[in-house]
Amino acid sequence: MAVKEVRIVDLPPMRVASSLGFGKEPEDQAWKQMQAFAASAGIRLGEKGGQTYGFNNPDPAPGSENYGYELWLPVGADVEAKPPIQIKQAPGGKYAVTRFTGLSNIGRVWKELAAWFEDSPYSCPPNSGQCLEALHNPLETDPEKYVFDLYLPIAE
Repeated sequence: MAVKEVRIVDLPPMRVASSLGFGKEPEDQAWKQMQAFAASAGIRLGEKGGQTYGFNNPDPAPGSENYGYELWLPVGADVEAKPPIQIKQAPGGKYAVTRFTGLSNIGRVWKELAAWFEDSPYSCPPNSGQCLEALHNPLETDPEKYVFDLYLPIAE
C-alpha cells in the first residue's frame, strides 16, 4: 500500500516551547506537560496558533520498552517557559507531508512515506532535518479518530 497524497510544504523557522517525556508512554508525559504550559500561557491547543509537532527523542533502543518523545508548540517572542518546558529554535525547512487518521496506522504510514521518498526526485537535506508528527485534533478521546500529518524532511 502507498500513501494516498503527499504535499510539499515549507515550514518556517519557529521559536517553540518544548516538552520531553521518557518511559513506556512518553507521548502522554510530554502532552500533559504541554497542556499545563499552554493553559498557563493562554494558548488553546489544537486551534489556530496551537498546533503541536512531536517526534521520538531518543528513539526506542533494542531490548528496551523506554524511549523519549519531544513535543513542540510554536510560541511568540513574548512567551516565557519554566522547567520542565524549554524554549528552543526549530530551523524549519522543506517537508513531504501526508495526512491520515488513526493512531494504529502511524507506523505503517511512516513506512509508506519513506517508500514514497525512495521513489521521489527528492534527497535528504544536508542537515538531515527532523521528522515530525502533527496531531490536528488533540482533544479527541478516541485514538482511532486522531488526524495526523507526518512531516519528512526533504531537499531538491
